[in-house]
Amino acid sequence: MTTLKSKLQDDLTTAIKARDELRSSTLRLTLSAIGYEETAGKAARELSDDEVQEVITREAKKRREAAEAFDKGGRAESAERERAEGEVLAEYLPQQLSDEELNAIVADAVAEARAGGAEGPKAMGAVMKIVKPKVANRAEGGRVAAAVKRLIAG
Repeated sequence: MTTLKSKLQDDLTTAIKARDELRSSTLRLTLSAIGYEETAGKAARELSDDEVQEVITREAKKRREAAEAFDKGGRAESAERERAEGEVLAEYLPQQLSDEELNAIVADAVAEARAGGAEGPKAMGAVMKIVKPKVANRAEGGRVAAAVKRLIAG
């Protein structure tokens, strides 16, 4: 069975041979972040596919935030590069939920939390607890929290 990390390494080799600078530099940085994570604790260890996916998710989020910052700073070319790197990383992540899918999951969770007696500001935590495992890595935390706030207020 191929691990996600070895798939990244194989794809890096392919990208280097194809002289695909964007893909090879993105994968190189991601593998370096994974390597850092593996040696960060007291003992070096191999990350599980889920943990590798968390690292990729973090890296993709960094690219999105950097692209927004570059846009605000009027640096369109740098923003474009960050977005392109984000798209490379997205290939290694689970399919993201659409707004409709996310809202449906959150709406069910809000109903479930209210049935359990969660009201007002306390409901946010209760709803997030229900939503998180259902969403897993298929939507960013900020997106989930925004949807929860919207539906609790509504």
